[in-house]
Amino acid sequence: MSDTPVPILMYHAVSTAPNDATRELSVAPEAFAEQMALIGDLGLTPVRTAELAEHWRSGKPLPERPVLITFDDGYAGVHRHALPVLRAHGFTATVFVSTGWLKGPHDMGGGLDTMLDWVQVRELAAAGVEIGGHSHTHPQLDQLPDDRLRSELILCREIVSDQLGTAPVSFAYPYGYSSRRVREAVRETGYAQALAVSNGLARRRQGPYRLTRLTVRRTTGAEEFGRLVEGRAIARTFARDRALTKGYAVVRRARQVRRKAIRTRV
Repeated sequence: MSDTPVPILMYHAVSTAPNDATRELSVAPEAFAEQMALIGDLGLTPVRTAELAEHWRSGKPLPERPVLITFDDGYAGVHRHALPVLRAHGFTATVFVSTGWLKGPHDMGGGLDTMLDWVQVRELAAAGVEIGGHSHTHPQLDQLPDDRLRSELILCREIVSDQLGTAPVSFAYPYGYSSRRVREAVRETGYAQALAVSNGLARRRQGPYRLTRLTVRRTTGAEEFGRLVEGRAIARTFARDRALTKGYAVVRRARQVRRKAIRTRV
């Protein structure tokens, strides 16, 4: 069992006309089709999140050049535009759903664009796509008190299990934010592995609850995409993202300290 780095691609919406809220992290259907064709041309083989984690956990065999295709939130374009392309190539993927954003009986009205409904989610699962959890209402989990944190994780898992007949085993942190407390809660509520962002290649030594991913945007061109899936120039590509993330992390830590101080006084 090796610690060979694996690219995990993070998509959101696949849309011809995304709204302002999803535009930056969306991709055009034509671009997605070109990116999947490139994966095939390069000889990479998509695997599910659970399969990669199981390989690193127990040595279960994987293809020689694995790659993960993941989608966050649960936008309808994943079914309309991405699924036909995945099927055409014989590719699998993982879709992480925020259950309170999806159309249906649990819809809380927070979805940022047109969202999947549960019929579409079941069709994705039937096509071999892994359905993972992404919380219920997509909050910043590390900013929540313990009871609300666990509620977000448990409710998401219970709804997916009820709708699909199978409990999700993989999780993706909303906004990519986690902490030791959040990771422990994810493990304790039944998820076997979880994905962050961090814009780096995933490695076994990261541990099953902080695997890193690579952001694919509307501005990601073919050349840049090729570098991502081949693991080249990752640090240079995401230098600006990392600088912004470090700055915002300071702000978020200060907020956590203030909240803790307020709870202590109360």
